[in-house]
Amino acid sequence: MSHGFRITSALWDKIHHFASFPQTGVSLQQMVLFGQNPSQGTLLKASQFLSEELPVRLAHRAKELDELPHNLSAMPSIEKVKNWYAQSFEELIKFPPLPALSPEIRRSLFSPPSVANSNPEHQLPSSTPNPSLEHMLLVDDVANQNFPTSLDGSGFNKLKLRVPMERRYFAAPLSSNIDWPPEVRDYNKRFTRLLETIKTRHDPTVTTVAQGVLEWKRSQRARHIGLDMQQWLDRFYLSRIGIRFLIGQHIALNTQESHPDYVGIICTNANVHDIIEEAIENARFVCEEHYALFSSPPVQLICPQKLTFPYVPGHLSHIIFELLKNSLRAVVERHGVGSEGNFPPIKVIVVEGKEDITIKISDEGGGIARSAMGLIWTYMYTTMNLGPGEGLDEGFRDSDFKAPMAGFGYGLPLSRLYARYFGGDLRLISMDGFGTDVYIHLNRLSSSREPLP
Repeated sequence: MSHGFRITSALWDKIHHFASFPQTGVSLQQMVLFGQNPSQGTLLKASQFLSEELPVRLAHRAKELDELPHNLSAMPSIEKVKNWYAQSFEELIKFPPLPALSPEIRRSLFSPPSVANSNPEHQLPSSTPNPSLEHMLLVDDVANQNFPTSLDGSGFNKLKLRVPMERRYFAAPLSSNIDWPPEVRDYNKRFTRLLETIKTRHDPTVTTVAQGVLEWKRSQRARHIGLDMQQWLDRFYLSRIGIRFLIGQHIALNTQESHPDYVGIICTNANVHDIIEEAIENARFVCEEHYALFSSPPVQLICPQKLTFPYVPGHLSHIIFELLKNSLRAVVERHGVGSEGNFPPIKVIVVEGKEDITIKISDEGGGIARSAMGLIWTYMYTTMNLGPGEGLDEGFRDSDFKAPMAGFGYGLPLSRLYARYFGGDLRLISMDGFGTDVYIHLNRLSSSREPLP
């Protein structure tokens, strides 16, 4: 893998060049409409978009990892993650371009949408700015800026004019009656394999960065991280959610059998009741294992059985699972393991509004003192003690959410980022001495584009 990988000065030059370009945000709605019954040509356009967009996103992060304040960049685990980003960046920009195509196929691929498909019904709707992160600068339209353009019209592995995605590649799905040559299928296959390699390489990113922050805290003898580091972690992890979503979506479109309710990893009819019910079972199981209980606190779900909306089920189940683990732990620790059979229930209430689907999780776990409320969104803030020589469990390295009952202070801040990624949010209100209410707002209109830090 990347143990011996070194970033050369030539590679740094390329990273800095790509990092000077803005990123392009997409909405869930655009991804759904674009990815329905994709032809090899449509998948090629998606490959083309990612072969330009991913190097820009990876370059932004690699550059940032190299320039972190307070000597954080020097921590061994941060260095390791920076090398992963640089290696993935290099593999993408060196990926062999598509062989020459016939003029007819090139026209189908590269004509502007107005020529290739003048039916306005086939145009994708434009995305709207993400409401949950108004303080972050969103690149709205950079069409008038002076960026280099490639003249051959293919755009493969060359920086073209970076205009918003809906006017660039995902402008309209391509006609399915074109006979795409085998080179196109082969290119799509090879590109998908590269993305699978990159995705696997970056699996342990969250926990490796967490390990790096832990190394920094120990080297500085710091109890908490500062606001600047907190904001960087928010930006970094939010960007990672976006990169993984784009890669995961592309791999799924290229490898999965078609399913009436799925477009890639997006479920067009995600059943909120079923997703929450499964998360409840999983969280209660983890709680019973952790505290050696026969029966953990009961969880009551009040939710319309048939409520569905387009979403990534994995994101929603992660959020609910993390929040329920917190509530279950608070209830057990407040009332004592001896209260088994008499624990007060946790209530999960789901309501559909015009814009949002809102989920409220209420527990009687004693709440949080007002003086601690500011800390709950801080990474590495946890009520579990890590001893002075301890790192994170090996089991933590798998992915973002395979943590045990009490994680390493990432559950709340990461859950909030997952909610915000598609225009939702997460808020917490505590009644010290009684319990906590957490509100998860999910944008049911799905037209918010990604917040791109």
